[in-house]
Amino acid sequence: MKRNTLLIGLTLLATGSAWAEDLPKDTLKVVDVEEIVVIASPKENRKLRQQPTAVTLLSQKDMQANQVKSIKDLTSVVPNIFIPDYGSKLTSAIYIRGIGSRINTPSVGLYVDNVPYIDKSAFDFNYSDIERIDVLRGPQGTLYGRNTMGGLIKVHTKSPFTYQGTDLRLSAGTYNNYNASVTHYHRSSDKFAFSTGGFYEHAGGFFKHSDTGKRVDKINAAGGRFRGIYLPTENLKLDLNVSYEYSDQGGYPYFYTGATNPKAERHADDIGKITNNDASSYYRNLLNAGLNLEYQGNGFVLSSVTGFQHLKDRMFIDQDFLRDDTYTLEQKQRQNTLTEEITFKSSGNNRRWDWVTGAFGFYQWLDTNAPVTFKKDGIGMIQQLMDQAMAESPVKIKLTDSAMPIPGQFGTPSMGTALFHQSVFNDVLFEGLSATVGLRLDYEKIKIDYNSSAALNYVMMGRPGARNAEFIGNASNDYLQLLPKFALKYNFDRLNNIYASASRGYRSGGYNIQMFSDLISGQLMQARPTKPTAEEIEATISYKPEYSWNYEVGSHLTLWDGKLQADLAAFYMDTRDQQVAQFAASGLGRTTVNAGKSRSYGMEAALRTNLTDALSLSGSYGYTYATFTDYVIYKKDPSGTLQEKENYNGNYVPFVPKHTFNLGAQYLFTLAPRYWLDRVQLNANYNAAGRIYWTENNAASQAFYGTLNGRVSFEKGNGAIALWVRNALDKKYEAFYFESMGNGFEQRGRPMQLGIDIRCRF
Repeated sequence: MKRNTLLIGLTLLATGSAWAEDLPKDTLKVVDVEEIVVIASPKENRKLRQQPTAVTLLSQKDMQANQVKSIKDLTSVVPNIFIPDYGSKLTSAIYIRGIGSRINTPSVGLYVDNVPYIDKSAFDFNYSDIERIDVLRGPQGTLYGRNTMGGLIKVHTKSPFTYQGTDLRLSAGTYNNYNASVTHYHRSSDKFAFSTGGFYEHAGGFFKHSDTGKRVDKINAAGGRFRGIYLPTENLKLDLNVSYEYSDQGGYPYFYTGATNPKAERHADDIGKITNNDASSYYRNLLNAGLNLEYQGNGFVLSSVTGFQHLKDRMFIDQDFLRDDTYTLEQKQRQNTLTEEITFKSSGNNRRWDWVTGAFGFYQWLDTNAPVTFKKDGIGMIQQLMDQAMAESPVKIKLTDSAMPIPGQFGTPSMGTALFHQSVFNDVLFEGLSATVGLRLDYEKIKIDYNSSAALNYVMMGRPGARNAEFIGNASNDYLQLLPKFALKYNFDRLNNIYASASRGYRSGGYNIQMFSDLISGQLMQARPTKPTAEEIEATISYKPEYSWNYEVGSHLTLWDGKLQADLAAFYMDTRDQQVAQFAASGLGRTTVNAGKSRSYGMEAALRTNLTDALSLSGSYGYTYATFTDYVIYKKDPSGTLQEKENYNGNYVPFVPKHTFNLGAQYLFTLAPRYWLDRVQLNANYNAAGRIYWTENNAASQAFYGTLNGRVSFEKGNGAIALWVRNALDKKYEAFYFESMGNGFEQRGRPMQLGIDIRCRF
């Protein structure tokens, strides 16, 4: 009785859990997703809910109920996670517990079928063949290394040994949104099975340009996936997964919100409008391939995971985002990434010692061509700045160019290796108590080869002349890190536990290629141009690694004869040298800077229960209080003395919701055989987040808001027709906001959308 009372009390703090693929017909139990879907992991020795970490598991049914169709739809479905839907597929900025990254290196890792996706330019892909999503919150660096300091998202595709037949899906929605996918799963024998399929997606766009009336965020995407699993012997498995995706979209539908200084307002008539004079767009080719080899020996499992990723994309963006003809950016990336990981772990039941050890390595080739072009109004801006710089000089310079291109070619290869080990000692001191100790030695080397230049033609005292700026060189940095983890866990029984853990997180440093436009324009506008040294250039373009320590207590519970599943976590995180994205002083692109220190603490709670065989309820809540504790910007005065320019101490960390909330309900009408339908399923969920501060000075924010979504599915045999609505109350909110050159811009949340899905298996 005392134990049950303790367990019930612990449920008041809960975090995420998941439903099974189908509810059992003869019991009210909440079925464990990990019981239903067996997914092998090279690193975990036991189920995720049996481990000392905060985790949310989403089955395919969960994704359907919550209308999760891409990584960005996980916002608020998972406690304390926020992924702003803005711009294009180029950037998937994931924030968990006060940690996130808008540009450059990610702070939350992504694995698809055990293969790491190193660059977040590849995070936003089609989810038509996904079986399950696991979201682990808090640093996962001991087992997963760099750039998992906020957490880890693991995506699993369907196994052709589990699924058979052909799945056909068709979908249509308002705003001319259409989707189609077909996947065939075939098991040839007990030794070989494969799946193959493709998809097509068209979105007509939600937002119109104020001058042309055309939708600016259209998208066309198509792709396919092949997976083959071969079991040559009882102990050996080969699992090959290859996917390709092409997308071509209009991008960056940013509404002008006004000047940050009302006295400097020049475009008052354009407030609340999209007015960029150059159409923005994003194009991407993405190829991913992974080969999993697994050998099961006597008491151990040996795994090898080889991954390859090829990305080729092009982003074109009107950098002033207004009808002004100031400047544009065309960025082209060509990336190839090769990863290899070998792990050796214990296996079997009733073990007193669970262990996993391994080695990891990667090499990434990344070439970026990012020319900025100053146009008519941009040249005028440079002319004005030059006039100010030479105000006391009798000599005047008149610029003669109508446009000034600033070409930029950058090679930023990176490589890394790591050795890691984790041991779990079970039943230490007394039965039910386990201790986890892990350590990772992580080495990374990054380089940059840069070539950027510009020429500015002018007339001075009646004579033509030219100013030239050229930056050609290279730089490199090495990082060596130790990433430990410590945890204690007590199992009340097989299904209930409580834990405490401490772990270190790390995100690698790098280089801001966007800063070269600032360096060049700054040199050209000087009255007496001086070129910075190689050391000064490196100091300007580089940013340091980010570090954190995460302290956490939590519990995973299954109560009342399995009718209630609950999880909980409370955390405290200290972060040093936090990487923050800002627009460069000139407005020419975003840069990453280090913000000293920040602190975040909070809790996560989720409950899931089957009240009857027909009615199921779920709810989750996340709270994060993330503030800067040491973030002061200094600037030299004319005498060279450092003066405080900005002090952000005590301000909230941008892009981190203080609250996230999800409430869902499902009701099943199971019909008698004489009816032409087998069952009708009703789903409703309410997702909410806020307050979200967009800037370090906390002057702009989005208040707490929520969207209501619904779905009703009519099912007969292997077919189903579903009617759905997203944002049913047509809630108006900011999905993203930023400031550039004294102006504010927002991307609005998507309006109410209605649609229909048709699914059939044969």
